[in-house]
Amino acid sequence: MKTVDLEQETNPWEAQAARFDLAAHKLNLDEGLWKVLRSPSREIIVHIPVMMDDGHLEVFTGFRVQHSIARGPAKGGLRYAPDVNLDEVRALASWMTWKCAVVNIPFGGAKGGIICDPHKMSMGELERMTRRYTAELFEFIGPEKDVPAPDVNTNEQTMAWIMDTYSMHMRQTVTAVVTGKPINIGGSRGRREATGRGVLIVCEQAIKKLGLNRETTRVIIQGFGNVGSNAARLMAEAGYKVIGILEVGGGLYNKNGIDVESLWEFRQRNGTIHGFPGADKYDPAELLLVDCDILIPAATENQITSQNADRVKCKILAEGANGPTTAAADDILSDKKVFVIPDILANAGGVTTSYFEWVQDRQGYFWKESVVNEHLEDIMITAFDDVVRYAETHGVNNRIAAYMLAIDRVAYTIRQRGIYA
Repeated sequence: MKTVDLEQETNPWEAQAARFDLAAHKLNLDEGLWKVLRSPSREIIVHIPVMMDDGHLEVFTGFRVQHSIARGPAKGGLRYAPDVNLDEVRALASWMTWKCAVVNIPFGGAKGGIICDPHKMSMGELERMTRRYTAELFEFIGPEKDVPAPDVNTNEQTMAWIMDTYSMHMRQTVTAVVTGKPINIGGSRGRREATGRGVLIVCEQAIKKLGLNRETTRVIIQGFGNVGSNAARLMAEAGYKVIGILEVGGGLYNKNGIDVESLWEFRQRNGTIHGFPGADKYDPAELLLVDCDILIPAATENQITSQNADRVKCKILAEGANGPTTAAADDILSDKKVFVIPDILANAGGVTTSYFEWVQDRQGYFWKESVVNEHLEDIMITAFDDVVRYAETHGVNNRIAAYMLAIDRVAYTIRQRGIYA
């Protein structure tokens, strides 16, 4: 077996670039477009002075990467974490371009991040940091330019601060500058559950394709945040048997199925899943490798690598997180005939419903949740069918098919628009 440098393997930009290169090669993409699409169109680094609660001045480093605006405004989340770095943000921005193209919505890709530990900051400090970051990026964001959204350690409140700051600079209320807002200031019904609902929809299509029965399909989910918890609750409600859930520091396993709603209520009361009486404690690294039908990594990047992919025992891998599987692990999973639903398809429910929110804000007319969910299901099923058909037609795995489909759509748009010089 080829020796893999794990540090290089788990670099998200390298992983994204490797998949892009393979897909572009299979498309016979011309060299000029290859260069245009491989690199972000704009990378912004800002240094954000923030007066902390104790009176001292702290300076935080923030990023906003806009990968492509060929098909529409850039779209992508904003994350707060101590380990945010430019390569990660670049990769996530690129994935957003491909994700929006796979589900065929009129956005390009962007991503933002600030290097900080939000768990050690007060609400006031977070608000001041968010507002100053927004002010620094004022000329680069907007409903027709770049539309941020929540991501790791950011939420509806963060988006409300951004919307308000941007609106104050514009001297008018501009709700469509961000998505993932509270409903009473322009948010969309169904947005909170959208990514998890999208995961459910594509899993439903996958079990139909593989001839599995919903009631006997065993599911393990990594992560119990917004995506993982909503996917777990919706899948349990639909009749799937959720046998394992893992978070940082521990996992839970019950071969007969976990009562997900009781677990959700337990976590709401205690802030953790640890100590839940309805399942056995399980080592999280090992639970990822327990025999199941559907495995949903819905936490962070680089969970399935060349070091553990050969021990994964699922029939379907549905990537609720961005970049949970490395490029080196792809080949191993392909050899094992695992049906992979790649991140740029599986977790696209979030950005799709963000698109709906953007549309509603611009119209000033808001839809019922049932209408949001109906439109989401239609788009996700169409995208799933497009990717699977592309894979079968071109003789590639689902991930490369999704990349090929997305690159083809973006490249076609650029050819039609031409290059301005």
